[in-house]
Amino acid sequence: MFMKKLIYLFSLCLLLVSCGHKMQTQPSPASLVNPLMGTSSTFAFSHGNTYPAVAVPWGMNFWSPQTGENGSGWMYMYTDSLIRGFRQTHQPSPWINDYGTFSIMPLLGKVIMDNKGRGVGFRHENEKAAPNCYQVKFDNGVTTALSATSRGAVFEVTYPSEEGQYIVIDAYQHGGNVALDAERNCIYGTTRYNNGGVPDNFGNHFIVEFDKPIVESGTDENACAYVGFHLKAGEKLTIRVASSFINHEQARLNLDREVKGRSFAEVSAAAKKVWDEQMGRIKVEGGTEEQQKTFYSCLYRTLLFPREFYEFDKNEAPVYYSPYDGQIHNGYMYTDNGFWDTFRAVHPLFTLVYPEVSERIMQSIVNAYSESGFMPEWASPGHRGCMIGNNSISLLTDAWMKGIRTFDKDKALEAMLNQTRARSEEISSVGRDGYAEYDRLGYVPYPEVHEATAKTLEYAYADWCLARFAEETGHQEVAAEYYKKAQNYRNLFYPEKGFMWAKDANGKWRDNFDATEWGGPFTEGCSWHWTWSVFHDPEGLSSLLGGHELMAGRLDSMFVAPNTFNYGTYGFVIHEIAEMVALNMEQYAHGNQPVQHAIYLYNYVGQPWKAQYHTRNVMNKLYNSGPEGYCGDEDNGQTSAWYVFTALGFYPVCPGASEYVLGSPLFPKATLSLPGEKTFTIHAEGVSDTNCYIRSAELNAEGFTRNYLKHEELVGGGEFRLVMDSVPNRERGIHLEDFPYSYSK
Repeated sequence: MFMKKLIYLFSLCLLLVSCGHKMQTQPSPASLVNPLMGTSSTFAFSHGNTYPAVAVPWGMNFWSPQTGENGSGWMYMYTDSLIRGFRQTHQPSPWINDYGTFSIMPLLGKVIMDNKGRGVGFRHENEKAAPNCYQVKFDNGVTTALSATSRGAVFEVTYPSEEGQYIVIDAYQHGGNVALDAERNCIYGTTRYNNGGVPDNFGNHFIVEFDKPIVESGTDENACAYVGFHLKAGEKLTIRVASSFINHEQARLNLDREVKGRSFAEVSAAAKKVWDEQMGRIKVEGGTEEQQKTFYSCLYRTLLFPREFYEFDKNEAPVYYSPYDGQIHNGYMYTDNGFWDTFRAVHPLFTLVYPEVSERIMQSIVNAYSESGFMPEWASPGHRGCMIGNNSISLLTDAWMKGIRTFDKDKALEAMLNQTRARSEEISSVGRDGYAEYDRLGYVPYPEVHEATAKTLEYAYADWCLARFAEETGHQEVAAEYYKKAQNYRNLFYPEKGFMWAKDANGKWRDNFDATEWGGPFTEGCSWHWTWSVFHDPEGLSSLLGGHELMAGRLDSMFVAPNTFNYGTYGFVIHEIAEMVALNMEQYAHGNQPVQHAIYLYNYVGQPWKAQYHTRNVMNKLYNSGPEGYCGDEDNGQTSAWYVFTALGFYPVCPGASEYVLGSPLFPKATLSLPGEKTFTIHAEGVSDTNCYIRSAELNAEGFTRNYLKHEELVGGGEFRLVMDSVPNRERGIHLEDFPYSYSK
């Protein structure tokens, strides 16, 4: 009896230890992600403008529940109560909308082909969303679960009764088609739906395969089909789907390779493993559960775009349909990215943590130039007329400076030069709008050219990037020419006002200066935001503002000046304005990209503690893992990547400079797993809500006073130890040698 009690107590101790261990085990990154973060958005106000993408990182296709009507960029809105389908989507933004999309919808009772009438009620308590899978039990009792590979997906559908079991496949009209193949128990289709940016022969060719006999079917004139089944109540119907932008033969190859014979559970587990491996390259420890959820939800968003637009042929070689010339090519293609957003932090994160992905993206940019005569600036899937700048040059330069050199450097330089010396006749955002005036005057004039001041500032930074690339690749004359042009930002600084402003072609300053006026010479912002867009030369900007103290004062004033606005040439309150006002951070508008780096500029003027305070404040106030988790458009990962970098404690203010400027780390410990089995660990001793200031720092056990880390210091591996405090250390990081790179320094 005694021995039995002893064995029982020993077993109980083992159980308690085991349970205790499980409670202390770090949850996997994928299990911390909330794909619904940012989905409570509208046309008028964005909390992210996201949708719950079921995918693998950089996947060719995503899948999402669709609550909006066909054609709406707001495909999933958290406040909606009906789902109209499960949509294969390539949408990078509601403002760009979708292409090559089709949907699959289980119905019970009767067939409804029209998307406006086939919505079925659901409640969020019956919904489960993860990066690797989505599941919902509809109000009518039908349960649908789905998971995805890069080019395929597997659905699992159960019906609560035996009557009226249907699946509708909607190829979205626009010249698409669907056809039943009874012998193979599947549907073949092609969707040609697009919102621009595709050649005339564009199509997404798909196969939908069912594991149960089809007992009823039909089509309509709107590229819709339905199939009916007769299953036992609760019996699982498995649907396997794959697609190709090349042809149906390639779609069949994709299906056989990625989902044939695989269950929903198998595909979901495999997708989760991929997410855990990729997100696991950045491991954060400590902090609150909410902070970890927000961090990994942001990292998930960062790893979605740009998407792979390539497939693998029968010999496992990468091939792609070019969205630029409509031909089939060997190699890599990526798309669905607005470089105006993502050059800032998304691609610098890839160069640091995912360089093998950056390699392929850079090859893709050069490929796009070869096939269209221009590098992409906003691609979806081909060139789109959206935003400004030549930030493709930034991507190539930043990658090259960080040792990613597998792309053709001569072709890249040719492409860069062409990007600055020409403009597409059809699409103003492709090439350089106003390049002739810029080269002749040293700035882009307004009102002769729309958004001229913003373009001048962007071009000056791109010219610096081009100069860096030319210098590193042995083209010194080109470098000298473009380093000179990189100073053109000075030509639109209005000394009497202390802000960037606009000049006409005769050199006359625009009348009625108003730093709060949006639009006109600026893009989605005003002078309060665009004055800071001198990434490559904050020291030069400081000299224009009157020195370090005055520049710091101007930065301070951004956080205290009333958040009033003049909507200017927009003619109404665009959502970015509404979001700035709602932030209640005065003229600081974190919900849009132009000003997101500005906080870090305190490091360039000897007041790094202010960057530490404000970065922590933004993380705490403007992000959470819920449906209202962002303070503006998430934008292809950029607003998320800002959080990822900033939570680690540093940020790439100037891509191309190979430096990361310090802020305030959020977690006590973060570890980057880097190529070559290197690790870089950030320790933040004593970090807390109040302890956001850096008292002291050591890099690899040596004292460290700089306000930045070098790329080679991170990828070489090591330990960065910070001691955090509740009061600023005003003696640290205040000397010129501690400041990050500036061209004029």
